[in-house]
Amino acid sequence: MTARRVVFIGAAGEMARVAVERFAKADGDWHLVLCDIRPEILQPLVKRLPAGRASVRSLDLYDHRNLLEVIDGAALVVLGAGPYIRTSEPVITACLEAKVPYLDFDDDVESTQHALSLHEKAKEAGIPVYVGCGASPGMSNVLVADAARELDTVENIDLGWLVGDERPNVGRAVLQHLMHIAAGDCLTWENGGPVVHESYVETTTLQMGGGVGEILLYETAHPEPVTLPRRYPGARRIRCVGGLDPAPFNGLARGLGLAIQDGRLTTEEAVDYILDVLDNRFFGNVRALRAMLGGMVAQVRRGESGAGALVKFLVLSALRRRYAWRGGLIARVTGTRDGRPAVAVRRTPVGGSDTYLVASMGTLTGTACAAFMVLALDEAGRHTGAFAPEDWADPEKFYTALERVGTPRHEIVESVR
Repeated sequence: MTARRVVFIGAAGEMARVAVERFAKADGDWHLVLCDIRPEILQPLVKRLPAGRASVRSLDLYDHRNLLEVIDGAALVVLGAGPYIRTSEPVITACLEAKVPYLDFDDDVESTQHALSLHEKAKEAGIPVYVGCGASPGMSNVLVADAARELDTVENIDLGWLVGDERPNVGRAVLQHLMHIAAGDCLTWENGGPVVHESYVETTTLQMGGGVGEILLYETAHPEPVTLPRRYPGARRIRCVGGLDPAPFNGLARGLGLAIQDGRLTTEEAVDYILDVLDNRFFGNVRALRAMLGGMVAQVRRGESGAGALVKFLVLSALRRRYAWRGGLIARVTGTRDGRPAVAVRRTPVGGSDTYLVASMGTLTGTACAAFMVLALDEAGRHTGAFAPEDWADPEKFYTALERVGTPRHEIVESVR
């Protein structure tokens, strides 16, 4: 088998398709083996790629023998199938056995911790295991590393993400992850050590770029506060905050998340209901409808959003009208420079449907993943072990990789002090 093969597992997903298409824009003659349990869905994607650059394989990632056969001799295996709390372990296990490099865009804390615990096994296998190589985590970690370089000491790190109105184009794995972080334990870093908060409870405001401005975001159970303390152990606080736009979507997520936590809904029932809502159908599951409205009303009562915004959301949804998409990433790092308090900020400067990088959650995550793929192949043979993005991805090299997969330089990052 040729060493010029890149195997992409779960290639039919929305973010994965973006990653594949944009990776193919980079220089190099890598052949992409696109794998999915539904291979027929991949044919339109193959037709959009340069002739001969990709082939399609049917693959059930839980079939260990078949998985080993597919990844044998690959230069890189990329896992795009989620949720990662179920999918990453079998693929990483196979990559360790086959001794082939692994990369994913895992955004779940538990599976990230498991992957990083395999550092010594990956070193013994002589391969890198790169986890969290998407938008958040992923590009967000790189923005932190970039901003922190301006400071002599790091005290507080706030990472922020915002996702806009993507109705109806949202996949099940994305919604399963949203339900996973909308309630329950949130492992974070506070007062110089790990603590557990309740996810989606604590709030802060950050000044996002891309025309968004100052916006309220919620602390969420994401991997960044778990991985970044290894690089910045002296930091007092490291937290990841995020949110959905328009604001009532946050109430929807919180209400359904609490209903799952309380046993009033299963995760699959909640996901099914969100898919109905994204298609502007609200009344299929009365228990879910009550949970959603309860979350939205509680959001208004807490002053996190106004009653007018909620009414507007419900009316526009009933009329099947969407909001203009807004979103992006930000990293705000505080500390000292030359003995004085200082702040360094990195954020995505533009966003919206007319942009390349931040046109949707899919384009942001997929394009970042494609850039990490390029960087991983450039760095072949240099790293062995298990790594989060801040451990191995140099900011300038990553920004250059984003350009190589088609991103205009002016869309990548802006610096704010």
